[in-house]
Amino acid sequence: MATMNISLTDPLKQFVDEEVTQGGYSSTSDYVRDLIRQRQRQKAEELLRRLIAEGLASGPGVPVTPATFERTRQDLAERLDREAD
Repeated sequence: MATMNISLTDPLKQFVDEEVTQGGYSSTSDYVRDLIRQRQRQKAEELLRRLIAEGLASGPGVPVTPATFERTRQDLAERLDREAD
């Protein structure tokens, strides 16, 4: 596990200490790791929302059937044959 050192103003240090105590964290490091995990989840949710919005904006969906997959396989096989020549 890597180590990081950070500098905090006294009021920020006091706030973190209170959060550790009141939040039931075992240490300041545990608190900071939780903050980082929360931010990671938030960024993942933002990405998912953005991708969903892009999908909705792209127009109506097209049904996918077994024939769709078969055409895709045939197209790929033909492409591989062309590239092999």
